[in-house]
Order: sequence, then structure tokens, then C-alpha cells
Amino acid sequence: MFAQKKQTASKATNDTHATKRPNIVIIVSDDHAYQAISAYGGGLMQTPNIDRIAKAGARFDKAYVTNSICGPSRAVILTGKYSHKNGFRDNESSVFNGSQDSFIKQLRSSGYETAWIGKWHLQSDPQGFNYWQILPDQGDYYNPDFDMMDGTKKRFDGYVTNVISDVSEEWLDKRDESKPFCLVIGHKATHRVWLPDTTDLGKFDQTTFPLPANFYDTYQTRKGAEMQDMSIEKTMLMGYDLKMFGSKEKKDQDGNFKRMNPAQRARVDAYYNPIESELNALKLEGKALTEWKYQRYMRDYLSTAASLDRNIGRTLDYLDEHGLSENTIVIYLSDQGFYMGEHGWFDKRWMYEESFRTPMVMRYPGMVKPGTVSDRLVMNLDLAPTLLDAANVPIPKDMQGLSMLPALMNKDDEGREAIYYHYYENGEHSVSPHFGVRTKRYKLIRLYERVEGWELYDLEKDPSEMANIYGKKGYEKITANLRKELMRQIVKLQDQDALKILKQKL
Repeated sequence: MFAQKKQTASKATNDTHATKRPNIVIIVSDDHAYQAISAYGGGLMQTPNIDRIAKAGARFDKAYVTNSICGPSRAVILTGKYSHKNGFRDNESSVFNGSQDSFIKQLRSSGYETAWIGKWHLQSDPQGFNYWQILPDQGDYYNPDFDMMDGTKKRFDGYVTNVISDVSEEWLDKRDESKPFCLVIGHKATHRVWLPDTTDLGKFDQTTFPLPANFYDTYQTRKGAEMQDMSIEKTMLMGYDLKMFGSKEKKDQDGNFKRMNPAQRARVDAYYNPIESELNALKLEGKALTEWKYQRYMRDYLSTAASLDRNIGRTLDYLDEHGLSENTIVIYLSDQGFYMGEHGWFDKRWMYEESFRTPMVMRYPGMVKPGTVSDRLVMNLDLAPTLLDAANVPIPKDMQGLSMLPALMNKDDEGREAIYYHYYENGEHSVSPHFGVRTKRYKLIRLYERVEGWELYDLEKDPSEMANIYGKKGYEKITANLRKELMRQIVKLQDQDALKILKQKL
């Protein structure tokens, strides 16, 4: 029912991209929700520069991740392999083994000059790059430190999104122009704690954002969702997240505020202090306080995203101004999706759509038709083989992703009919480990460890995934077929841990 169509690596899907190998710029953001991107029809804000990429190339409406969390997503992008194959399963205990193969190593061996600048978050130094300059761990929004290739740390004055763009342009200025290049720009934005640039403070203060329809979800029939600890009501912190510290002393102790220079601190205080005074006067409780927190979250998050989009525009402008645009692939994606209040949540991790699905847009002049909209099931897993395919480099057999180029250039190529997901971390935010399969209409999830159980969703009838219909009368055949497909994916992808769990009777 859900058989995978076999795809062979296209040795230059179109002969023209074998003649002059393209440059590559990959821009990876952190926790950026597709709901907050105007190219996807979201009404929350305008993102003209991300939209530029989509208009000049392709927008993927069904792009997904294999494991919805920061470090594992980057490891998948690099290796083209699932977490159980590349070894980086979670942010709590994993360290990336840089000695393994990656698309970067393949490109460098074939003559590309390669660099990674910005957020890395893989707990080991990058390998296979001509140059790297990375944020330690999550990095800081103001005056960030960077780990340098020579083993030193260096602090840069300014706002992190601007600094990353500055450093990226400096590398591009100094690169060997006789070689094609691949640059990965890893932005910190829009990761928690959503601290905007001073120029964007208050950008959305005149907007009142409507509550998502399921903001007050009661999680009936979904035990795992009921047990989570990622709600705006209970988990979002007044000081750490929303900058309402209660006193100057507490604010002074916060690491984000400690890093600010006097001018930055003065502008930030001038913005947040009146908001805190007004909050204290209102003496909100219950739902009124929860909804106030939601509005503050949205305003800070989207203001942080405004700088991200502006700096993506800087990168695109640089390519234009240096005559590089016509032979440069540009891909923008987030490391996963994010909750904008749906189910009452922030954060990610779940196989539910808002965190499982990620924004992804790509332009490839002369190869991908401008304004292309793809509804094929693609994954972050597919970037590595896609870029090797574009560079006319053989795709290693152990890469588990599929090149997206045939699908982009041949509308008769239907691609996948099912995708597989596995989330491992069993700690922060109390999200139960789980794995599952998604087809074009249905989603089957197996939760384990923290919660033991199954969930089934009909995405056509229930796109918000509010009703778990696993075990309901009338879905027996669909469930049986999905369980077979799940087993087929697990065996094909060689996920031995999931196989053991799936063989247990439940």
C-alpha cells in the first residue's frame, strides 16, 4: 500500500549542472516555525527575504525532519543518515563523531572550499571543513563568543545574527575564487530566549495575536501530550523567557543581560521596564496571565525572526553584488519546526506536524523553475544527497536520504509515499521518546519509555491532531497497513532499537 519508489542517484540529473559546478549556501536557523514565514501563507509577519528564495526557486510544503531537536537535526543534515546511524540521538548525551563521512567531506575531496559559521551544537569540533567558526553550545544573542579553529575563543561585539552575517561575508571575501564553495551559515535565531536586536524591540507591540484554536487543548486520548512540560501556561518562565525578572538584581544576574554593553542594556531596559511596570499594575492571574504570556512570547519571537530574515537578505544581496547568484544554490531551512501556541505549547520534539514539519525553500537558477511549489514528502535527510547530486559527486551508498533534484525537475516523479521519524530524548520538557510513520494522509506513532502506547491520526479529517483514533472501530485495516509500513521502514533503515520495541506486544 505504501511502497517506496526506488530512486537511483542521478549522475547530473541535467547535463548542464555537470559543466560548471554550482556554489552552495545553506542557511540553517534554529526553531523557526513555518507558521511564521509569509511564503507559507502565515499571517503572523512578513519575511520578504525568505520569500525571495521561494519565489526564485522552490517552496517545499511537506518538508520534515527525522528527529525534531537541534543537534540531531544538524547531524542528519551533515551525514544524510538517521540518528541511529550517525550516532547523535539527543542533546543530553550525544557527541558527534566527526570522523564519519559527510557531504562536506565529499565536496571538499572533489575540489570545493567549505566552511561552517555560526551555531554548530554537536559537542565536538567540526571536521572536513577548510574553515569553521562556531558558537559554543547554544551561543549568546549579545556580544557572542566563538570557538575558533586555532583552539581559542573570541568575543565579537554586536547582535549574534548580524555578527554571523559579518563573519560569513568576511569568509566569502577571502575564499579561493578558483574553487566552487559550500558555506553553511548556522543562525542562533530563533532559539529560546527570543531576545531581539535592539533595532527590532517593540516591532509587533501594536499587534494582538489571535489564540490558536487549540490553545486550551485538554489532550484527551493523548497521554503523552498530557504529560509534557512545554506549555506557555506552566513552563514558560517570567524572567528567563519573558524578561520580567521582578527586580534589577535578578536581571543583573541573568547571563543574557550580563553580556550587554551599557548602550545595549540601556535600550533593552528602556523597552522592557515599562512593560514590567504595566504587568505589575495589572495583577493578572489564570487565563488572563497565560494569554498575556502568549502575546509577549509572540512579540519577542517574531521580533527575533525579523533580524533573521533581514540577515538572510544580506546574504542574498552579497551574492547578487558579487555576481554569484546565477551559479549558487541557496537553501534555507530550520533545524525543525516550532510551536506558536498550538496545543498551548512552545518548543518542538513531537512528531505532531508543527514540530515535525520544517520550513525549506531552495533556489537553483537555471535548474529549478521559479515559483515551484512542491508537496512531495522530503526530509532534512535529503540535503546531503541533493547537494552531492548537484555537484556531480557520487552519493555514498550509506546515505539514507534521496536527492530532491529529480522531483524538482520532473513532475512525474512522485517521490516517497511514507516517511519515518524517531525522537529519543527522555528528559527536558518531559516528551516521551517515540517513533512513527507518516503517509500523505495518516500518521502512526509508537510512544515508549515515559509513555507506552500508540497514536493514529487521519490528517485529512484532523489536521490539528486532536483525536487519537488508534483502536477505534473502522480503522482496523488502515492500522494494519500502517503497522506493516512502519515495520518496513524500520527494517529498511536498520533501526534496531525501534525494531525491538515494535516486536513487543502492546
